[in-house]
Amino acid sequence: MHRTVVERELELTLILSPERGIPVPARLGYRSDDPFAVHVTFHIGSDHPVHWTFARELLVEGVFRPCGHGDVRVWPTKVAGRGVVLMALSSPDGDALLQAPAAQVSSWLERTLRVVPPGSEAEQLGIDDGLAELLAPTPADDLWLGDPWPGDASADEGE
Repeated sequence: MHRTVVERELELTLILSPERGIPVPARLGYRSDDPFAVHVTFHIGSDHPVHWTFARELLVEGVFRPCGHGDVRVWPTKVAGRGVVLMALSSPDGDALLQAPAAQVSSWLERTLRVVPPGSEAEQLGIDDGLAELLAPTPADDLWLGDPWPGDASADEGE
């Protein structure tokens, strides 16, 4: 199976307060061999980047309306007349509110949707083919599915 990767470098803004935010270089990543997920890597100036993975469907919906609960929430809004997408991320290590340019996120999402259209994700994983292979009968199944004591019923009838 051919794997396709769709990536985009962009600058997010980490919102520290209503008046203050700091730029955060980030990379959006999508792989056709992991078709339900999007991967976001934040380069925050430490030795190791921060990685988040969540449902592509959540980000697709979040471009249009508020969605998500728990660790990841996404919603659209406008800042200074520009469309942005806000992502609220929560973990045991802390919480972050990130702002992304809606146009850049949307164009990247459109590319992922062309690679793997919505509703066809399971086909990419080959789940149906794998299940069919696992559940396909084999010659040994006849031994297990047959009556292990075929002569017992006739013996009981004779007594």
